[in-house]
Amino acid sequence: MAVKIRLARRGRKKLAMFDVVVADARAPRDGKFVEKIGTYNPNTNPATIVLNEKQAIQWVLNGAQPTDTARTVLSSKGILYAKHLQVGVLKGALTQDQADAKFEAWKVEKAKQVEASNTKLAQSKAKSKASRLEAEAKVSSARAEVIAAKNKVADEAIVASVVEAINEAEEEATGVEVEEVVAEAPAVEETPAVEEAPAVEEAPAAEASEEAAAE
Repeated sequence: MAVKIRLARRGRKKLAMFDVVVADARAPRDGKFVEKIGTYNPNTNPATIVLNEKQAIQWVLNGAQPTDTARTVLSSKGILYAKHLQVGVLKGALTQDQADAKFEAWKVEKAKQVEASNTKLAQSKAKSKASRLEAEAKVSSARAEVIAAKNKVADEAIVASVVEAINEAEEEATGVEVEEVVAEAPAVEETPAVEEAPAVEEAPAAEASEEAAAE
């Protein structure tokens, strides 16, 4: 029976996760499998890979053929390098202790590379975030200036309208006062009440009484 190491899909739509499984080459991709040896989650950055190293190395040594994607996953965890070392042990090129020491040294170096990659990625994210914040600040500042200019124009328009209304009110008030003065002016000229003085002409009655008294 031809055995393959492949990825079996699971998870939600657009958030797929994969199981690293050992299965018959004739079985469907997500069908029955012989053994599950790990998981692969591409939704994180970097991708999260969890493997049972001993089982994976054993299956590879037994002749299980990984698919292209599974080979990349296994290689990232050093399974293929460990297979190479075990083949050297079987051929007598090195001892098991030497193979284990080399594999541990490889894992330490790989961990340093992953840490450096994560640090670089974090710095890149921080720089990108800072540039976005700076761009947003510039946009906000420009928008604030435009709003301030619009508000200034609106305030000036309001002030101008208020001043105009005040001027109109003053002009109207001044016009009313002038008309009242002009209308009342003729009343002063009508004071020829002196013309009623002919009433004094009644004095002869008093003179007549004086004459009567004299008689």
